[in-house]
Amino acid sequence: MQLKHMRSLLTPQEGAAKVTCMTWSQNNAKFAVCTVDRVVLLYDEHGERRDKFSTKPADAKYGKKSYAVKGLAFSPDSSKIAVGQTDNIIYVYRIGDDWGDKKVICNKFIQTSAVTCLLWPAENAIVFGLAEGKVRLANTKTNKSSTIYNTDSYVVSLTSNVSGKGILSGHADGTIVRYFFDDEGSGESQGKLVTHPCPPYALAWAAGGIVAGGCDKKLVAYGREGLVVQTFDFSRDPSEKELSTAATSPSGQSVVIGSYDRLRVLNWSSRKSAWEESRPKDIPNLYMITALAWKRDGSRLCAGTLCGGVELFDCCLRRMIYKNKFEMTYVGPSQVIVKNLSTGTRVVLKSHYGYEVDEVKIMGKERFLVAHTSDTLLLGDLRTNRLSEVAWQGSGGNEKFFFENENVCMIFNAGELTLVEYGSNEILGTVRTEFMNPHLISVRLNERRDADGKKLAYLVDRKTIAIVDLVAGYNVGTVVHDAKIDWIEMNETGHKMLFRDKKLRLVLYDIASAQKTSILNYCSYVQWVPGSDVVVAQNRNNLCVWYNIDSPERVTMFPLKGDIVDLERSNGRTDVIVAEGVNTISYTLDEGLIEFGTAIDDGDYYRATAFLETLEMSPETEAMWRSLSRMALEGGRLRVAERCFSALGDVAKAKFLRETNELADRAALDHGGEGTDHYTVRARLAMLEKNYKLAEMIYLEQNAVVEAMQMYQELHMWEECIAVAKAKGHPELENLTRGYLQYLADSGQEERAGEVRESEGDYISAVNLYLRAGLPAKAARLCLNQDGLMADSDLVARVTAALVKGEFYERAGDLLERVNNGRRALECYCRGKAFRKAIELARAAFPSEVVKLEELWGDHLVEQKQQDAAINHYIEAGCTTKAIEAALGARQWKKAVHILELQEPKEAGGYYLRIAQHYSALQEYEVAERLYVKAGRPKDAIDMYTQAGHWEPAHALAVKCMEPDEVSVLYVSQAKELEKQGRFKEAERLWITVDEPDLAIAMYKKHKMYEDMIRLVARYHPDLLLDTHLHLGKELEAEGRLREAEYHYLKGKDWKAAVNMYRVADMWEEAHRVAKAHGGAGAHKHVSYLWAKSLGGEAAVKLLTRFGLLETAIDYATENCTFDFAFELSRLAMKEKLPEIHLKYAMFLEDEGKFAEAESEFVKAEKPKEAVLMYVHNQDWSSAQRVAELYDTDSVGDVLDGQARSAFEQKDYQKAEALFLRAQRPERAVQYYKESGMWSDAIRICKEYLPARLEQLQQEYELDVAKKGARGTEALVAQAREWEQAGEYSRAVDCYLKVKDATNVALMEKCWMKAAELSIKFLPPGRSLEVVGILGPLLVSAGRHSTAAELFLSVDLIKEAIDAFIDGEEWNKAKRVAKELAPRYEEYVDEQYKKYLKTQGKVDSLVGVDVMAALDMYAERGQWEKCLETASKQNYKVLHKYVALCATRLIKEGNWGKALSLYVQHGAPANAQNFNIYKHIFVAMVNAENMNHAEVYHSWADLRDMLYNLCENVVKSSEVNSRAHQEFEQMLLIAHYYATRSAALGVPQLEVLAAKLCVSLLRHVDLIPADKAFYEAGMAAKVMGWENSAFIFLNRFLDLVDAVEEGSLDALDHSDFQDTDIPFEVPLPAKQHVPAEKREEVREWVLAVSMDQRVDQVLPKDERGSYEASLLAVSTGVRSLPCMITGYPVLRNKIEFKLPGKAANKEDWNKFLMAVKTNHSSECQDVLKFISRWCGGLPNTSFSFQ
Repeated sequence: MQLKHMRSLLTPQEGAAKVTCMTWSQNNAKFAVCTVDRVVLLYDEHGERRDKFSTKPADAKYGKKSYAVKGLAFSPDSSKIAVGQTDNIIYVYRIGDDWGDKKVICNKFIQTSAVTCLLWPAENAIVFGLAEGKVRLANTKTNKSSTIYNTDSYVVSLTSNVSGKGILSGHADGTIVRYFFDDEGSGESQGKLVTHPCPPYALAWAAGGIVAGGCDKKLVAYGREGLVVQTFDFSRDPSEKELSTAATSPSGQSVVIGSYDRLRVLNWSSRKSAWEESRPKDIPNLYMITALAWKRDGSRLCAGTLCGGVELFDCCLRRMIYKNKFEMTYVGPSQVIVKNLSTGTRVVLKSHYGYEVDEVKIMGKERFLVAHTSDTLLLGDLRTNRLSEVAWQGSGGNEKFFFENENVCMIFNAGELTLVEYGSNEILGTVRTEFMNPHLISVRLNERRDADGKKLAYLVDRKTIAIVDLVAGYNVGTVVHDAKIDWIEMNETGHKMLFRDKKLRLVLYDIASAQKTSILNYCSYVQWVPGSDVVVAQNRNNLCVWYNIDSPERVTMFPLKGDIVDLERSNGRTDVIVAEGVNTISYTLDEGLIEFGTAIDDGDYYRATAFLETLEMSPETEAMWRSLSRMALEGGRLRVAERCFSALGDVAKAKFLRETNELADRAALDHGGEGTDHYTVRARLAMLEKNYKLAEMIYLEQNAVVEAMQMYQELHMWEECIAVAKAKGHPELENLTRGYLQYLADSGQEERAGEVRESEGDYISAVNLYLRAGLPAKAARLCLNQDGLMADSDLVARVTAALVKGEFYERAGDLLERVNNGRRALECYCRGKAFRKAIELARAAFPSEVVKLEELWGDHLVEQKQQDAAINHYIEAGCTTKAIEAALGARQWKKAVHILELQEPKEAGGYYLRIAQHYSALQEYEVAERLYVKAGRPKDAIDMYTQAGHWEPAHALAVKCMEPDEVSVLYVSQAKELEKQGRFKEAERLWITVDEPDLAIAMYKKHKMYEDMIRLVARYHPDLLLDTHLHLGKELEAEGRLREAEYHYLKGKDWKAAVNMYRVADMWEEAHRVAKAHGGAGAHKHVSYLWAKSLGGEAAVKLLTRFGLLETAIDYATENCTFDFAFELSRLAMKEKLPEIHLKYAMFLEDEGKFAEAESEFVKAEKPKEAVLMYVHNQDWSSAQRVAELYDTDSVGDVLDGQARSAFEQKDYQKAEALFLRAQRPERAVQYYKESGMWSDAIRICKEYLPARLEQLQQEYELDVAKKGARGTEALVAQAREWEQAGEYSRAVDCYLKVKDATNVALMEKCWMKAAELSIKFLPPGRSLEVVGILGPLLVSAGRHSTAAELFLSVDLIKEAIDAFIDGEEWNKAKRVAKELAPRYEEYVDEQYKKYLKTQGKVDSLVGVDVMAALDMYAERGQWEKCLETASKQNYKVLHKYVALCATRLIKEGNWGKALSLYVQHGAPANAQNFNIYKHIFVAMVNAENMNHAEVYHSWADLRDMLYNLCENVVKSSEVNSRAHQEFEQMLLIAHYYATRSAALGVPQLEVLAAKLCVSLLRHVDLIPADKAFYEAGMAAKVMGWENSAFIFLNRFLDLVDAVEEGSLDALDHSDFQDTDIPFEVPLPAKQHVPAEKREEVREWVLAVSMDQRVDQVLPKDERGSYEASLLAVSTGVRSLPCMITGYPVLRNKIEFKLPGKAANKEDWNKFLMAVKTNHSSECQDVLKFISRWCGGLPNTSFSFQ
């Protein structure tokens, strides 16, 4: 958060004029501030003063100065302002919405004490604090106040949380109390939260917790339950004064704290879960800040000062301009203000959960906002200021947003559609769909009358629409279509839906009734008219309008010439925009018809009627009248309904409704109201809807029985009428019944009359009526049900006669059986085919006839084609033949087999055969085989298998049923028959079955079916397969079937045979094809070559050219010595190849020894040189020379060269030299002389013929001489002298310089000097300089420094001369030369002299020349005493540079003691670069062994004193209050504890203090080795008998030992140290600090104690209820000061030192002083001296044991 001063709203005064309170309004439009003179000033949002009003006292008699205003707060609606005053009153002023409105007091609340602070967080509730400690609530609605809670301490501050649902009060005793109106599900506690060390005047409740500060100059951040999370201590800053006030940003992410001339800012980091302090805003001469107010949108902060000034600050984290149209101000991590630069409108985008807002985007025609946080998505409508925040897991920014709907945002992500309604913080709905086109989704939200109408229609797949009720969250409909859908839209009420498919069919779907209606074909455009249920569509060249969509068949059509492009509705007019070519034409729709639909939707039926009255009757109008009539009836508008039915010509309903309306009017006159609620009206409406039961119920509720009966009589509903009369006991019941029967008789309804008589119990009359009506069955049913009727034999006889006459035999049988006439009953049953009842009767009365009846029943069923049902009856009757026939007829084959198995084999044979043939036809061969065998026809089974091709089962059956020979003969004969019939495959199968594959092979060969033959050979004789292929190939070749022969040759792996076959047949193309496909890389080329050779001439050339092998063929012919063919091809097509062929031919002839012919061919090949070389090779010099002179003059030299070589080999040097010179090749002569060691001859010829190469030859000669040693050197000297005598001084000098003989230095020097002399005397200056440049270094290296220097001086090389003197350590000569000849080199000589002294280690001499260099040398050589002694004579900075270097060296060597003593001796400066050294010394010392005894006191005291000195120096440096400073303060405290412990260990009565110090050191295990600290603390506790503590500490020590071995602290259990200040997070010790034997002792002791169970594993607690050594009190969060003697917390009896923050427990201090006085321990006295120095002096030394 950055604060930028914008302007002063109120100019400060010269003196004190404290601004006591200020506040911003909730709507950000007003700012109020109360001045010292109790006037409230009102400012607008830009900081311009617009209004003011004076406050008034509670009682005017005390005057206007009798009070001060302590609190100011705007109401949530920003129209009122509450003012809290010290004269025990709160006034609420209504200030109005506009500037200048009259200010009126609308509430006042009188209190019992002064109001000290005030808030207005909720609508009607003002919260305020009083001086007497109460926190109260004032209700502006009831004008009453009540106490929320009471404390005994003055309320100094009051603040609320971000939501305003909770408050905090700060009190003068430091208490902070929390209270919730609504804890919003947080579960946080209420009541006293924490006690702050001072009155928390600066109190803030932010998202990250509570921040409190006051006069102690410390800011404390508390957690949600009051635990101290962070402390910011500004007390060390001398410029800081008390913290006076605090304010939380509206987002809760930042807190601003005001103090003297300064604003401090704390920002909550959600990632770190900690407060971070920004750079404070220092404003000189601002004086104390007394009030702060933050604007509700977080963009401005106002600060009021002690001098009456009000300053306005701009607050933001960052600000950016978006597309030059919007300004985005990040006022907090979770709050952004978006401002439209063109209109000035602002929207505050805020995360309600406090999440950090990422980048904000403006989308959807720059109307909609989209922003992400880590867990939510923010959306907003800039035009309507509706904002939403919904839970949203990050998806990498892959969402796609659609803003076509003004009320809802559609978000597509990973196949999921999410709907968010603007202004709602809940996701409206989520569905899965892959179709992202907004035209395939329709959302309707509360757009018309339907308040809860939130529906979504979307595509599940391309042919299925799902409709979801978003409020209830369930699927209200699914539409499955037969074609792909490309457009969906619901009407605004969400009751109907239109969709169009790819075939351009428009379909209407009624969501309530789930009815789908196709209303238009070839639809190219469709749209609902906004604000109505009218539909506009285009069909080819027609404009179609449905003014009443409830009647989709009623459509109004207009011809069009173009295409509809848009639909506009505004100003009471609806236009269809049509593009006709380049012109745009609008067609105006009938607004009246559209308005009708709107009126219906609005429920204004009278307006709809009035509108319809103006229209002529048409199909559309008629449909509208019908819709209106239906809706009017449903809405109870009877007169409208009457008018509708009149218009529709429905006279009956119109008359009925008129009568109903008249009844309603009379009821209204009699009883008041509209009359439609009268029972007669309601009953008639129920009758109109044909709901007569409802009408009856309405009448009977009013006891209008007659009217109910009359209704039923008018409707001829006699039964309902009689039922009412009977239910109500009406006296006319009998007359009604009689009249009803008479009516039935007159109308010929005897059956209904019979039913009535039956219901009345008059059964005889009922039977007679049934018989008269021709219903004997009904009469029989009644007789059978009534035993009384059965006794009347005459009646029964009449009924039976009627039944028989009507052929109701079964019913007649029932009656006869009932009257025990069994025989007649049986006859009737048989006649009626009721065999079940007949058999049941026969079993009881006529058992002998049962079998016959069963057979009859079976015959009947067969006649009825129910043969499967007849089977069992035949079996029951014992007619097995009929049963089998029935089973076969019913195709119940298994049942037939089952029956047959129970029969004699003779009878069953024929049936088995029939069944077997059936199963054979079904190809169930196994069953058929079994049945054939049972039928004694195995041969038929074998034939069946054979015909089916199932040779194996056929063979198996044959083997089983026949002899082997018979089987074989049978199969072979059958196979031959099959062969004759051409059924070779079947024949093969038979031969294979009887194991005669050779016969099958022979058959195939005979019929030339070679493929099958090969198949069988491959299967049964694989070893003969290749031979068979080759044999077939030869046979086929002989028959001229070459292609087939080729196949077999190739299968036989002999492609060459195929190629040869085609060659013999002169079918070269086929041969070439085979060779190319099967013969490897070069085979086809060879065939092409042979083909060409066979053709010869032009044909061969064309062929080879076609294959691209001409050159290859020529090369091949040449290589194979077929030179004639090669010459022929080349002459015809590639003449350029002729020389090459001649050359190869020549070489061939040369190899054959035909040199003359070869010479001729070489000449033809234009290679005469080859002929020359041929003759040279054979040493035929004359022929070689002849050919060279004739054809290749350049080769003459080569011939002479060859002759000369030959002469040299014969040692005829003179002849050889002459020949070389003739050949003009003197270099060859030189070469041969060199190789022969004849250097003088070589140099002679070189000098004469090759002077340019003479020098090189000379060098080679010298190298040769050098190799030869002394002999060579002498030769070189001799050569040099020769050159000198010849006047070749340059060559002579070169020769002298080349003399190198390490054994004869004198000779070399002599030669060098001679060379120098010659060069200076005779050679040019440049050359002489070069020679001296070579000789000088040689002389220097030989130790001849003076000579070298003189030589350099002779050619004016002064620098080189000086260097020579320096190399010879002749410093005086060097200085003299520099001084006399080149003063510029004097400094150089001095520098070299210094280096010399350094190199030689003559440091003492160097001190006088270069002190720093000398110090560096001392340091390099480790002479630290001399180094530091010398450095101490220089300045402080130099000294500490070398002290640091020395200390670093000592630390690396592990000698930290000496490093420490250095800093003790020389002081510890606050140089940041030295901090690591101090830390290393500290770490080394606390890790060192054997440091826990009295003898090491002085080491610890040295460390303590060094760190004290360091801290004192740091305070004076720029590092003050830095992290390093705090670390060194901690180290100083630890060193003091260690030193004090060592001092105490030397005095027996101070052992307890030493033990306490060991325990206190555990607080610092983040800086000292944890295992060592716990070991020492545990052992000290064990010695003191503190077994609980000893057990816990040593147990922790063992855990740490294990952790060190495992290399991880993850397994540590911290439960023993909960609620202590011993750190959990400690560094893992790098090594074990306690020896193995001591570790084992500890392990044994801990094990023994835990086994004995004599200790409680709990640390001791003190009066605070906290661990006795913990500085932090768990219950209160208060941190006590540590005792300077023991490190334990200082609680009640304390000794305070002069320096604040230093104290000691009185008991421990007295004990230490007593020990010092009695023991006179110098160590303890030193401790006291140090404490005196550190704490600003010792307190009074008088003793007290209170």
